Amino acid sequence: MHCLGAEYLVFIMGYSVVAGAAGRLLFGYDSFGNVCGKKNSPVEGAPLSGQDMTLKKHVFFMNSCNLEVKGMRLDRTALCVSSCPEEQLDSLEEVQLFANTSGSFLCVYSLNSSNYTHSPKADSLCPRLPVPPSKSFPLFNRCIPQTPECYSLFASVWINDGDTLHRILSGIMSGRDTILGLCILTLALSLAMMFTFRFITTLLVNIFISLVILGLLFVCGVLWWLYYVYTNDLSIELDTERENMKCVLGFAIVSTGITAVLLVLIFVLRKRIKLTVELFQITNKAISSAPFLLFQPLWTFAILIFFWVLWVAVLLSLGTAGAAQVMEGGQVEYKPLSGIRYMWSYHLIGLIWTSEFILACQQMTIAGAVVTCYFNRSKNDPPDRPILSSLSILFFYHQGTVVKGSFLIPVVRLPRIIVMYMQNALKEQQHGALSRYLFRCCYCCFWCLDKYLLHLNQNAYTTTAINGTDFCTSAKDAFKILSKNSSHFTSINCFGDFIIFLGKVLVVCFTVFGGLMAFNYNRAFQVWAVPLLLVAFFAYLVAHSFLSVFETVLDALFLCFAVDLETNDGSSEKPYFMDQEFLSFVKRSNKLNNARARQDEHSLRNDEGTELQAIAR
Repeated sequence: MHCLGAEYLVFIMGYSVVAGAAGRLLFGYDSFGNVCGKKNSPVEGAPLSGQDMTLKKHVFFMNSCNLEVKGMRLDRTALCVSSCPEEQLDSLEEVQLFANTSGSFLCVYSLNSSNYTHSPKADSLCPRLPVPPSKSFPLFNRCIPQTPECYSLFASVWINDGDTLHRILSGIMSGRDTILGLCILTLALSLAMMFTFRFITTLLVNIFISLVILGLLFVCGVLWWLYYVYTNDLSIELDTERENMKCVLGFAIVSTGITAVLLVLIFVLRKRIKLTVELFQITNKAISSAPFLLFQPLWTFAILIFFWVLWVAVLLSLGTAGAAQVMEGGQVEYKPLSGIRYMWSYHLIGLIWTSEFILACQQMTIAGAVVTCYFNRSKNDPPDRPILSSLSILFFYHQGTVVKGSFLIPVVRLPRIIVMYMQNALKEQQHGALSRYLFRCCYCCFWCLDKYLLHLNQNAYTTTAINGTDFCTSAKDAFKILSKNSSHFTSINCFGDFIIFLGKVLVVCFTVFGGLMAFNYNRAFQVWAVPLLLVAFFAYLVAHSFLSVFETVLDALFLCFAVDLETNDGSSEKPYFMDQEFLSFVKRSNKLNNARARQDEHSLRNDEGTELQAIAR
């Protein structure tokens, strides 16, 4: 299965290189079949094709601020020019002067520059005035408008979406420096949070939880305050400001609900802080045996970025695979070849599958390193290079395990995407409430199954690292072992994961607060709801990437502990692999759980006794 999938992905990549026009993708092309920056061959039926564009390396879009979609085709004229106009041109005289001084002709090739101001056809053959300032986009040599409004309209029409995307991209374009600054802030906060968990103490946990509570309350207060300011601001007349007000209200309601739930959970689980600190100290002790585990997210993130860039490049190459077709006016378009849509579908599956494969390799590597350090009799003499050893075992023996585990994720996620698409389609067609309810239930079921499979895969990889068995056998063994020993560590492990989740929430809170202050400071930013959501999503993704090492190590340690209990009894003949610190921690947590269970049972009996006495009277 793995070989066939990899071979087909390689086939798609090779086909995109051979059948796709990489030159058109990289260098750009005009509306008459000429690739910019190259000498071209003529296309039959297109009189303006086959020109030498060696010195004209930039693509200029006529009427870039007034693009239209006619039918299913983008109505735009593109030309190859030697340079982009970096200043606004307000008249044909200025267009003619720019052509004479720079040698860059912004009108259709058939019109000579000397006739720009005299020809009656100049209005249809030259760009609509005023011509906005533009700069060449790096790598792809496209002249992109520089004014935010024109840029957003230009991009939105290219993606074939109207006013909504226009306003969203306008906000992103206007606040791109702010978004970049917030992303850098997110990276710094995630690194600080990782080092906080690395050197955690009881005082740090209390400070950390206090910061989370203050951050949640502060963000909620700021959102409600902003909504109050918007509602009482009589100067709000623009539609964009009204949309900002609606988005602030939505953010305030959602954040208030999330804050209420998290505060209740923090209050209920507050008495387990001491045990949680000991748990993270044991986790950090395991990480100390292989300190380079903390750098795993950086390597994985770099590999994922490389793969995503390659995936997008192949997708765009598939999009350029087509045969030249002459349209009216001598313009040339490229009709997609048959079968390309099926390749796009498989390419999407390859995106999910390969991404999950890369993440699974990280989980398998971390689990293998933890298992090697745990099942080492000499605690004072840790094994040499456990991460390299885990990587070599993964690539030589257990690639099939990782492939099977990662394949289950797209099997579940693709039906979920289809269900979501059908649900939105039914919503637009105003079908009955029953059908929408059924689709919503199916979506929730697939979501729960997705989360369960992610947890099952992680435990299966750890069991594979312990026993060396295949994926199915490891998943079955992990399920049995965890079912037998769940009473030992389920509650404390869940609270450990909850503390890590609060770390992610803290990073998002500080990032969102900075975004609220920055975006609201200048209301010329158009609609900033989606840019703020993108920043929040990126903040959570980065925080999850860094803190996921602690989650994986924690889950692997508890599974190793469960296997240790199954195979050993602590006697001299079968001593435990766990050290005394871990053993004493497990005993204390079990005593605490048993004491609370007896207390609950005692209170239940008293309640029952009280009821019987009342009935006897």
